[in-house]
Amino acid sequence: MAGITSFWGWIVFAILVLGAVAFDVGLLRRSRDETGPLSLRTAAFRSAGWIGLALLFGLGVTAVSGADAGLTYTTAYFLEESLSVDNIFVFVLIFSELRIPAAQQRGVLLWGVLSALVLRGLLIAAGLFVLSRFHWVIYPFAAIIIFAAVRLVWGQQKQREIVVAACSVCSTWVARLIPVTSQFYGNRFLVKKEGRLVATPLFVALIIVETTDIVFALDSVPAVLAVTRDPFLVYTSNIFAMLGLRSLYFLLAGAVERFRYLKVGLALILIFFGARMLLTDVIEVPNYVSLAVIAAALTLSVVASINWPRAKPA
Repeated sequence: MAGITSFWGWIVFAILVLGAVAFDVGLLRRSRDETGPLSLRTAAFRSAGWIGLALLFGLGVTAVSGADAGLTYTTAYFLEESLSVDNIFVFVLIFSELRIPAAQQRGVLLWGVLSALVLRGLLIAAGLFVLSRFHWVIYPFAAIIIFAAVRLVWGQQKQREIVVAACSVCSTWVARLIPVTSQFYGNRFLVKKEGRLVATPLFVALIIVETTDIVFALDSVPAVLAVTRDPFLVYTSNIFAMLGLRSLYFLLAGAVERFRYLKVGLALILIFFGARMLLTDVIEVPNYVSLAVIAAALTLSVVASINWPRAKPA
C-alpha cells in the first residue's frame, strides 16, 4: 500500500477532488440551472459522473497498489454510497419542514457537503487513533453499527419527530446565537437588517443538515472501519461518496419515499458489517463477499419495494 498512500497519492487525490468540485459548482463552467434546482436529467448525468470518477479512482488504486487494495476501496465506497441514501430521507424531511424552495436547496447542500468533508476527516482520524491504541474498542464500534441498523428500521417515526421538533424550535435555539428572520433573501445565508447580522431560513437549514450529518457519520465511520483501517482508503472512499450526495439527492428526492424496503436493505448491510467487526478476531471475511452482500441487499430491497409498494391513502 506504500505506493498509493504515499505523499503523492494524497496529492493526486486532492487535485482530483478539488478539480471535480470546482467543475461541479460552476467555477470552471457555469450552467443555466446553476442557481435553480437540478433537473432530473442533469442530476442523473452528474450522479453517474461522480460514481464514474470514484470507480476510475478505484482503478488507479488497483493499478498502483494491487487488486486487493482496489477491491477494498470499492467495497468501502459502495458501503458509504449506499448508507448515504439514508441522508436523503432526512434531507427531504428537513427541507419540507422548513419549507425551503427547491431553487435554494442546492446551495444548502453544497455548503453542507463541503463542510462535512472536514468533519468526516476528523471523525475518521479519531476512530483510527482509538482503534490503533485500544483493540477492545472494536466491540463498542460493532454495537454502534448494529444499533444503527435497529434504529434505521424501527426508529423511523422517532427520527421524523426529532427532525420536526428541531425545525420547529430552530428559530429559538439559533436565535440565541444570532437573530433569525423567516424571510428568504435569494441564496443568502446571512443578511444585514437595521445594522445587525440576521440569519435566513437557509442558514437554519444548513445548521440542521450539518448536525444530522454528524449523527450519520457516527454510524457510517465505524461501518467503513470494519472494511479497512487504511487511512487513505477510508477517507478517499468516504469523500467520493459524500461528493456525489448532492446530485444523488436531486435524483432520488422525489422517489426515495417509494422504496419502502430500502431502509431494511440498509439495515441488513449495517448488521453484516457490525457482525464482521464483532468477529474480526475469529473469522476474516473477504471484501468480495462484503461487496456481494451490499449489492444483494440493495437489489432485493429495491425489487421488493417495486413489487410490494406502499398502499396509497384513500
